[in-house]
Amino acid sequence: MSEELMLDGALTRWSTTERTGMPLLVLLHGYGADEHDLFGLAPYLPEGIAVASVAAPLVPPWPTPGRSWYPIEGLDARSSTAVTAAAKAFLSWLGSEREDAASVALLGFSQGAAVALQALRLAPESVDAVVALSGYATPGDLPRDGELAELGPPVFWGRGTHDDVIPPALVAHTAEWLPAHAELSGRVYTGLTHSISEEELGDVRTFLDKWLERVAKTEG
Repeated sequence: MSEELMLDGALTRWSTTERTGMPLLVLLHGYGADEHDLFGLAPYLPEGIAVASVAAPLVPPWPTPGRSWYPIEGLDARSSTAVTAAAKAFLSWLGSEREDAASVALLGFSQGAAVALQALRLAPESVDAVVALSGYATPGDLPRDGELAELGPPVFWGRGTHDDVIPPALVAHTAEWLPAHAELSGRVYTGLTHSISEEELGDVRTFLDKWLERVAKTEG
């Protein structure tokens, strides 16, 4: 993956065209999905925010539909280099599109969660909170991990007991890594597969409401 990745901003779905000074929540979909996938979560999200749902930069091998952030097959599958390349492409998009957002939070599912956490690690000054659903923190050290551990940004990590997509080794690594680098909240949902439940969305809403409370205090 030597070629630099870029997101196609024209594919981004926005909840509003009037977003001056509003908190921004960016949705990062999973493997084989697209920018339309997570947009259906809008009814579960707080009011008073701008929501952007981005399209990943790659197209997975046929016949898988949709898009992907990085390969899950071959020698480069799930590598730190591949996830970092995707996160850098996302951060480039964020830098050009965030405008004067009061605060930025990310909500990623599966691959999107891994990229969201990697973006937080690469540029902790650009991301204020992360919701990571059915995803993981990529193994390997990054230069700003120590700084991240001192900052302790809020992260919500949700996953299911019956998720057979994310390898157990990555789940174990994330369970050890996240508490040391973030103000971690989260939950393991009994019986949930590699998906999102309504119960989980209720917990996400609570987490995002707290994010907005922090934003309001900062602005006040």
